[in-house]
Amino acid sequence: MRVGLVCPYSLTLPGGVQNQTLGLARSLRAAGHDARVLGPCDGPPPDVGVTPLGNCIPLASNGSVAPIAPDVPCMLRTIRALRDEGFDVLHLQEPLVPGPTITSLLFTDRPTIGTFHRAGSSMAYDRLRGLTRWGARKLTVRVAVSEDARSTAAAALGGDYVLLHNGVEVERFAKATPWPTDGPTIFFIGRHEPRKGLETLLAAMAELPGDVRLWVGGDGPDTQRLKDATASDARIEWLGRVEDAEVARRLRGADVFCAPSLFGESFGVVLLEAMAAHTPIVASDLPGYRNVARPGEDAILVLADDATALADALREVLGDHALADRLVASGESRAAEFSMDRLAEQYVDLYESVR
Repeated sequence: MRVGLVCPYSLTLPGGVQNQTLGLARSLRAAGHDARVLGPCDGPPPDVGVTPLGNCIPLASNGSVAPIAPDVPCMLRTIRALRDEGFDVLHLQEPLVPGPTITSLLFTDRPTIGTFHRAGSSMAYDRLRGLTRWGARKLTVRVAVSEDARSTAAAALGGDYVLLHNGVEVERFAKATPWPTDGPTIFFIGRHEPRKGLETLLAAMAELPGDVRLWVGGDGPDTQRLKDATASDARIEWLGRVEDAEVARRLRGADVFCAPSLFGESFGVVLLEAMAAHTPIVASDLPGYRNVARPGEDAILVLADDATALADALREVLGDHALADRLVASGESRAAEFSMDRLAEQYVDLYESVR
C-alpha cells in the first residue's frame, strides 16, 4: 500500500507531531508499506522518504509557536506531490491547520485519515467554525490521539473519532548509549516558553542538593532570560537545540527525566520516550500526562507550577533507588503498550478499511 503522511509543521524543527509523523512512516516502511512524508522543511529533509514543501512561517498557537507553511508556493508543491506520488490513502496530521494538510484535504480524491492532536481551545475553531466543520466533513475517518484531543475536536467540529494514542519507537530509546553524567542528573527537553514549565524547574533546582546537575535541552523565547537568571548556578548546563539521537542518549544517561509543563499537553509522548529509555520520571499532574503515566506507578506526578513540590519529588526519586527502579520497570512495560509498531498496525487496519 502506498501511504502519504502529511505534516503541517516543519519537519526539521523539533515537535511532537513531526516526530509522530516520521516515526510512524518508519514503522510502516519496516512493515513493508510504501510510506512517504510530505511537509515543510527548513533545511535538508530529516529522514529518507520525505518530500520537502518549502520553509515554514512561525505563528503563535496554543501558548507556543507553530512552524506552519500556509503560503501559495507550499500549496502548489503539495498539489504537485499529490498528483505525482499516486497515493492509495492520505494520512493528514492536524488536518485543518493551514498549509499542506488542509491543501491535501481540498485537492485529493483519495481516502483521507485525519489525526487530531490538539487539546484545549483554538481560535481557528472558535472563529471559523463553519469553515472548519465543512473541512472536517471531507475526512473519510477522524482519529484523536487522546480523550482530551477527542473532546476538543468533537466540541468544535462535531463528528465521531477513533481513539488511537500516539506511539513511541521503543528500541531507538532502549538501545541508545547512555550519555556520561557527573553526579545525579536531571534532564529537561522542550521549548523554552511558559507552558513548558522550565522556570518552575529552575526554581526547584535552588532547593536541591549541590551535587544535583540539570541538563536543559531545547531553546525558545525565554532562553536568554532564564539563562541570565541562573547564570550563577554552575550545575545547570544549557544544551541548546538537541538532535534526536542525542536526546535518546541524554534520556538514557539521566537519573531522572522532568516534564514540568503547566498546560496544553494532550498526550505525553516525551514521557513514553523516557520510559522506553529506562529513566524514572517526575512530571506535572496534567490530564494529558495521565493518558500515559499512572501516578506512582510509571511516574511521580506533582501539582503544576509548584517548585517546592517538584523539588521534593525530584529529591525523592534521586535519593530512593528502589523507588527509581520500580518506576523504570513499570515504565518499560507501559512504553511497550504504546510501541510505534503496534500503532502502525492499527493505522494499517484503518487504511485498508477506507481503500
